[in-house]
Amino acid sequence: MRIRPRQQLLDLWRAVLDCSYRDEKWSWGGRDGANSISDAEQLLCLLYPATEIEAFALDQPDDIADDVKAALAPFGEEGRIGGVLVGLLEDYLARYTGADGQPIFAAGGYLHSADETPPTDAQLDIEVVDSYSMSLSLCIAALRFLRGFQRSVSAEVQLEARRLRERIPLVMERVGARLTSAMAGLVRSFVIHTPDPKSPAGQTILEMINQRAAPDDEVIRQLSARLERLRVQAANEVRLGRTTDIDVADETRLFECGWSWGIVRGAEAVTFVPGRIGTVPGYAEPRPYLYFTAVALDGIIDLSSQRIRELDLLTDEQRKLADALQLRFELTRNYWSAVARFDSRRWPLEDIPWRTTDGEESEYSSLVVTAMLIQDLIYRDSTEDLTRAVAVFDQLARRGRITSRVTTADPAAILHHPGVRLRLTGSDEICDGPRLLWHVPDFVTMMLKRCLQAAHLRTEVDTRDRLMALAESAMDNLDGRALRHGPAAGLWDDPGRLLDSAEIVADGPSWFLTERVMECLVLAYRAYQEPPLSSPTTIARAVDLLSEAERLLNQEELEVAGDDLSPARAAVDRIRQSLDRARHVLRDRPGTACSLATQALIQLDELVYARQDATR
Repeated sequence: MRIRPRQQLLDLWRAVLDCSYRDEKWSWGGRDGANSISDAEQLLCLLYPATEIEAFALDQPDDIADDVKAALAPFGEEGRIGGVLVGLLEDYLARYTGADGQPIFAAGGYLHSADETPPTDAQLDIEVVDSYSMSLSLCIAALRFLRGFQRSVSAEVQLEARRLRERIPLVMERVGARLTSAMAGLVRSFVIHTPDPKSPAGQTILEMINQRAAPDDEVIRQLSARLERLRVQAANEVRLGRTTDIDVADETRLFECGWSWGIVRGAEAVTFVPGRIGTVPGYAEPRPYLYFTAVALDGIIDLSSQRIRELDLLTDEQRKLADALQLRFELTRNYWSAVARFDSRRWPLEDIPWRTTDGEESEYSSLVVTAMLIQDLIYRDSTEDLTRAVAVFDQLARRGRITSRVTTADPAAILHHPGVRLRLTGSDEICDGPRLLWHVPDFVTMMLKRCLQAAHLRTEVDTRDRLMALAESAMDNLDGRALRHGPAAGLWDDPGRLLDSAEIVADGPSWFLTERVMECLVLAYRAYQEPPLSSPTTIARAVDLLSEAERLLNQEELEVAGDDLSPARAAVDRIRQSLDRARHVLRDRPGTACSLATQALIQLDELVYARQDATR
């Protein structure tokens, strides 16, 4: 299926409004009910494209594109769209702010019991990394929209505009408070895990990275040398909100880093952050979870974008938290990139499936580690290992039934429904409830997202074509899972259609998956804005054609007087303009340069033939 991001985003906006906005009233919640994460995802489906893509901007009513206005027609005329979005933000903040004025990040219906015992009310109030990361992305998008919309209504004299001018600063203040708490939650959810090499966790790490069956002592020495700079950085710089029971400087121990499922047990308080998030005790196991690590990294990327710095959206305490998160981002990215490629002859990443330190193994874990490797390559603007990473994507796409069909009783089906089950170790300590699970059904959207991100790199044409072919296969898969009927038609997810199972009932939209599809379409939009790749072969061909055309043109100009007003003089001038244009686009668009040069050669030959015919 072709990816057409502009049209597909507009279709998604229409579907969101058809499902959520009727009789000028917004309906929160999806198939998992309403909670702080799902409702943030629902709202982000509108705000994220509006703040990431200039053509979709909604903060300047007079500049809204016609097709965007048509997609958002249920909101009313363009002058009303901004006010409706301000009202939705106010409603969201009111729903997820406690009586004490503190932000609420409860995961609610996204949490599942590991047995038949239902979660307790206290457990449904658990805050996970998704809560913080999704709120971080929502708050950043909201601040960017509100800042621009505030300027657009500043000079208006109508009563509604005056009321908006009074409301917007209050909304921005509450959004800022939520952003601060979300950032503090992410800081306190970060963990450095230092298992003993002989422990089960340590043995799992060694088994994954030891691709040559070398002695453990030798592998530990090599790994310690490879990660020495990261150890020093972790020991000396990661201070804010860290746990106390780590010894990352001990080179006889292994270590891994990332985000646990929530605030880590034993995490130190972040005292300069007002409210409870900075001091609330944590329950999460002090061990990285790959899924939550990837989610946290994505949120931090939104926080650290160039636009955020240019708009000066952060307060002093938020900048301090942002610096702490950026440090953890770099440490985590470098760690997993190094471990994934530890042995150059055979990467641990190529030993599919990846096994995590809790003993679980899954193609999904391999995909997440590959995603972090891609993030590292993008961050360094490097393509040195991209070809091997794409080969891993190829394998995972087949094993995950993206480029191959689902078979009867296929074990890969769980990747799509209900998703990989993550045990939230430590959740059973809350009010003596059952251990909780977190379901992760985003295998396809993660594959699509990482392929589109990798396609931004200036790599070879063949590599980009492979990435885009994988992306289109993933989009095919997602198109087959889109809801076709009912009020949520056009949204996601109906895995029963993919798995050919009548037992899977798609009851309402999954904002979890719909929001991730939206992110992929935004990335596709950006990818399509990039200039085409320049093949050295095509450039060389264009240079040869231009050289021949220039030589023949110079010969032809010898036959035409400079003050000649004949059709031949006009034709020569047009050919010269075409060749000048070809020279200008040669490096960025060599295929276009080839075409222009070829056309010039044909026209030159026509002039020569016409002159020869006239002399006969």
